[in-house]
Amino acid sequence: MSVAFFARSGKKVSAPNGTNLRRVVSGNSLASGLTLRSMAAMPAASAVPLNKPAASAVPLTKFVPLLLLLLVGGAMPAFAEGALELPPMQTGEPAAGKRVAVTAPEYAGTEVHHSLYLPPDWSVEKQASGETWPVIVEYTGSHFAASRSTGRSADAALGFGISGGRFIWVVLPCVSEDHSRNEVRWWGDRIATVAYAKVNVPRICEEFGGDPNVVFICGFSRGAIGVNLIGLHDDEIARLWCGFVTHDQYDGMAEWKGTDWGSPLRFYRSSAHRRLGRLDGRPALVMSHGHTASIRNYLAPLTPLGNFTFMEVDVSRIFEHESKYRRVHSHSDRWLLEESPERRRVWKWVDDVRRTCQKGSPGKP
Repeated sequence: MSVAFFARSGKKVSAPNGTNLRRVVSGNSLASGLTLRSMAAMPAASAVPLNKPAASAVPLTKFVPLLLLLLVGGAMPAFAEGALELPPMQTGEPAAGKRVAVTAPEYAGTEVHHSLYLPPDWSVEKQASGETWPVIVEYTGSHFAASRSTGRSADAALGFGISGGRFIWVVLPCVSEDHSRNEVRWWGDRIATVAYAKVNVPRICEEFGGDPNVVFICGFSRGAIGVNLIGLHDDEIARLWCGFVTHDQYDGMAEWKGTDWGSPLRFYRSSAHRRLGRLDGRPALVMSHGHTASIRNYLAPLTPLGNFTFMEVDVSRIFEHESKYRRVHSHSDRWLLEESPERRRVWKWVDDVRRTCQKGSPGKP
């Protein structure tokens, strides 16, 4: 595991083993965090010479999370501070810190695939010893160029941001009607899309050490609707999840004319209400840029809200200053890659739910 020093200036320094780290200046001190892209490259005890005078030394309190992690070996890695680097899609076999496209055996010879990211602390040896990792499963938004949403698994970001890169992150496909490719708008064949999740989520847990008791489902825009529309389609798939995270939409909120699932509104809401019943008291985090209150008002007459956490996210403010996403539309899943109070709240909610689920009793943290 490596210690990174992030700076808005983007200035880089080289660690002794050649790993590039970004230095971050905050007044006369440095803000520390974990470099997700290079965690596996550096030994835990590596020191990074910063050539800073003693008066500007990093406060020891900055390192408390890292020291605790080293002392309790095997604990969940601490969340990183600063901006996150979204791992690129690569070819080859799954490996620690790497995101790859995977074709399930049932779809050999087609372009249908899911993406799989293994966290930097993952290893075959740890898995063989019985160690497991939380899993976050994502459905992407539909194609919307202004927000950099393409509908493609390679361009997803929400699950990585929610987990801080510490979980096994899976982006599942919406299987096209002809079962030949991933659908970039809406659901394709909904039954095939549901079946894909039922088969592949347990398979990924078994093959890569995912903890079946700690599997989150999340989605942005189209994917936010899919959290319930796909993830709560029936009792079998509903049993997979320990927590639910949506951003910028919710199943049943609005009519989607021209579709056979989202119109007319009365029909759509009737089916959405049945799906909502399968939530069964498990924790749900509902987020939106500007519409959180509307979602809450929609849900209040339909279900008890004790297991819900609602969070308004000012995406424009998060993107406003010195962010590479500042020209991106506010309807975006990229905000979790940037440091913000909202992201810290998300991470706390995720860790609280994770700990509760590991104890075998899912419920609101």
